[in-house]
Amino acid sequence: MATLCRPAVSVPEHVITMEETLQLARARHPDHPQLPLALRLIRNTGVRTRHIVQPIEETLEHPGFEIRNKVYEAEAKARVPEVVRRALDDAETLTTDIDVIIYVSCTGFMMPSLTAWLINAMDFSSDTRQIPIAQLGCAAGGAAINRAHDFCTAYPEANALIVACEFCSLCYQPTDLGIGSLLSNGLFGDGVAAAVVRGRGGTGVKLERNGSYLIPKTEEWIMYDVRATGFHFLLDKRVPGTMEPLAPALHGLARRHGWNASELDFYIIHAGGPRILDDLSKFLRVPPAAFRFSRATLTEYGNIASAVVLDALRRLFDEGGAEHAARGLLAGFGPGITAEMALGRWQHTTKETV
Repeated sequence: MATLCRPAVSVPEHVITMEETLQLARARHPDHPQLPLALRLIRNTGVRTRHIVQPIEETLEHPGFEIRNKVYEAEAKARVPEVVRRALDDAETLTTDIDVIIYVSCTGFMMPSLTAWLINAMDFSSDTRQIPIAQLGCAAGGAAINRAHDFCTAYPEANALIVACEFCSLCYQPTDLGIGSLLSNGLFGDGVAAAVVRGRGGTGVKLERNGSYLIPKTEEWIMYDVRATGFHFLLDKRVPGTMEPLAPALHGLARRHGWNASELDFYIIHAGGPRILDDLSKFLRVPPAAFRFSRATLTEYGNIASAVVLDALRRLFDEGGAEHAARGLLAGFGPGITAEMALGRWQHTTKETV
């Protein structure tokens, strides 16, 4: 069975607090007719701090999509390798042990993908497979885990490297004044995460089953409008209520595995916002404390898109992990509306499992 090992996570050095975010909204949009609503929604996210790749003064400027994308590429190349090295060390693997790199990001574009650069710059084998995923947004962290699981199931001796690189601040659009855009300006942060999925051995989540589910006719609820100025994020007001139709998919996946989704030992869930976690607690019938790792990520880093799931898992490791064979659920939610779900048991490395 493939094991998802300890993720390594890094956030940029520039920090913006909730109060600074609210002050900026007041200063930049004093006459906005829905400013009080926007301020209330931002405050209700519970995000205390976010980390961004540029100082806020530069973030608020818009030098054009070309320059922004060059910043994305430069920052990714500067920040990803160190996180990858830590993930490899935590999994007790080398670059030469990796058979596939799954790279997920929705906040910049490169072709070839950063996977090609990583293979060359970090001396991965030239026959390392590349799986870049660019259009699953926040669900991509869960998708990367599932595709790594699938790969290691097909090739039981293989190891997969997952890399999530999200610089949401580079998608700020000063001309977008809808409530959804203003809320997003106070919700999203930047972060880089990486983790190894080992085909054999390793301490972490032994992946046992995965699945996907798409809510029909919701593909326009979370989307990009791609213009000359870059990616314009569109968020439908119905998105916070999507846990009610997604919860049955989570219950169904667990039931097919002979488990009860309401009675698991740990939950690693994408934190799109507090309403998502509150509703999932209700519809999964689990106590709010079950999502404490996801809430901590949201509070300290904001929504760091595909990296949220890996950071929440990192926090479980920091707490000491779970009991051996403890059962858990991992899930990411994003455009589609799509859920990427996985079930697994906590595994501690022993001589028998190596």
